[in-house]
Amino acid sequence: MVTAQVKRAYKFRFYPTEAQAAELSRTFGCVRKVYNMALQARTEAWSLRGERINYNATSAMLTAWKKAAELSYLSEVSSVPLQQALRHLQVAFANFFAKRARYPRFKSKKRSRDSAEYTTSAFRFRDGRLTLAKMVEPLAIVWSRPLPAGQSPSTVTVSWDAAGRWFVSMLCDDPGVKSLPEIDTAVGIDAGITSLVTLSTGEKVANPRHERRDRELLVRAQRDLARKARGSANREKARHKVARVHTRIADRRRDFLHKLTTRLVRENQTVVIEDLTVRNMLKNKTLARAISDASWTELRTMLEYKAQWYGRDLVTIDRWFPSSKLCSACGRIRDRMPLNVRVWECDCGAVHDRDVNAARNILAAGLAVAACGDGVRPQRSTPGGQSSMKQEVVPPQRSRAAAQPRG
Repeated sequence: MVTAQVKRAYKFRFYPTEAQAAELSRTFGCVRKVYNMALQARTEAWSLRGERINYNATSAMLTAWKKAAELSYLSEVSSVPLQQALRHLQVAFANFFAKRARYPRFKSKKRSRDSAEYTTSAFRFRDGRLTLAKMVEPLAIVWSRPLPAGQSPSTVTVSWDAAGRWFVSMLCDDPGVKSLPEIDTAVGIDAGITSLVTLSTGEKVANPRHERRDRELLVRAQRDLARKARGSANREKARHKVARVHTRIADRRRDFLHKLTTRLVRENQTVVIEDLTVRNMLKNKTLARAISDASWTELRTMLEYKAQWYGRDLVTIDRWFPSSKLCSACGRIRDRMPLNVRVWECDCGAVHDRDVNAARNILAAGLAVAACGDGVRPQRSTPGGQSSMKQEVVPPQRSRAAAQPRG
């Protein structure tokens, strides 16, 4: 399988000067303002007149907005991030009409991510020095790793997180990402809470529980935040402290998932997973915190794009497939399988570890798809319009019982 040229984002931390931080903060505010105004205009046009407004119409509106006295500050920042905000809104509406996402929401100053995207006309990258439009000095970037040899970024995204950290993400072609040599190994993956994943080989990867490890530190930080007066400088300091704990947890979780998914994709030609409804599982108040900490959705997302990068096959089993209740030895299905049952014996005499048995059943169903394509759903299209490298298995009969998280 030949993999097309892959565009990859390289994210680095940087430390802006006071003038650069002020310019970027103004740009973030203008981007948010333009996005919200365009969203409001498109919403009103449809609700009042039944008219659809596209990117070209909102771009013309932006030109008129800049001429208005009360919005003259929009002309003080680079125009490219403002145009990119309109393009992002167009993509959001395209995903909504294709039923891939919800209706676009307004950006909030407090809750939304502060970011601005620059294209090649709005930045200069020479000799490893990046200078953005409206700036004289290059950014002081901490180069934790080099960009691919001979490659220059096609777009640059600058962001500022709740913990007060500045990041720049550079999107460029990565010729080093190629299809791996084909191998004859396959693995089924059962996601859980006690063990983050259980493989059909019998291996269990323990759940690091990153949030639980820092829970005491997070509780103290949140308690200090609750005691501070609203609008005070001390409250802002306490808020940053809480945000730093959250970013520490998220960074450690993301690093662990990257290492795990890369290993699984490199060691197996076919990876089979289950299509879990994480959103519905989070309604379980007892397990919601543990399910969020496990981050199964991020695990699946990483497996999807890494399988596409390296020429591997990712097969997704339908969420109603009875992987835990099905005996991998004789094929008999048990009527009930409570979460507290971790080891069970089938009528045929086979004794199963619940998670290992589920992973083996998931693998068997995935291999059946690879062999004959029986019971395969249409491939889910990605936001870019291309079909993703995965298939979904539909079981002959669906159980109407509510989906339960795996322990």
